[in-house]
Amino acid sequence: MSALTQPSTFTMRPIGVIRSPYTETSQIPKGPGAEHNAEGVLELLPEYEAGLKDIEGFSHLFVLWVFDRATGYDLVATPPVDPRPHGVFSTRSPRRPNPIGLTVVRLLGRDAYKLQVRGVDMLDGTPILDIKPYMSSIPAEELRRGWLVEAEERRRAAESTS
Repeated sequence: MSALTQPSTFTMRPIGVIRSPYTETSQIPKGPGAEHNAEGVLELLPEYEAGLKDIEGFSHLFVLWVFDRATGYDLVATPPVDPRPHGVFSTRSPRRPNPIGLTVVRLLGRDAYKLQVRGVDMLDGTPILDIKPYMSSIPAEELRRGWLVEAEERRRAAESTS
């Protein structure tokens, strides 16, 4: 059976919420050079506490979450760092066909079913779908950053002429 003939919907339940200093999207740093140093808490539902066993051994975590306040989607988006439009799948736009977010955070500590983290870029109360340890076997010299490289070069050139 091909993927196109699979059911068109499925249900996910949040495993918790993000406690973040951000209450409005305008407060979240965006674009190249944006530093995500805000601290927050991944507050899981107490019933999932056993799933955190041994997580303290990891320095960073992937957090899968829902853009629960985004409505609709656009297949082409213009990110804040580049005036040129790009396909939504080559951006971090919240207006996606499936409004799923992915963030890498630094794990600072654990208190029962709560994880203290740094690097949040989500709104307070955002639903968490999953947490996974960050592991990458891709050497840094093999990573490519697509259109962002050009956008950053244009921004630096513009700043040096100002």
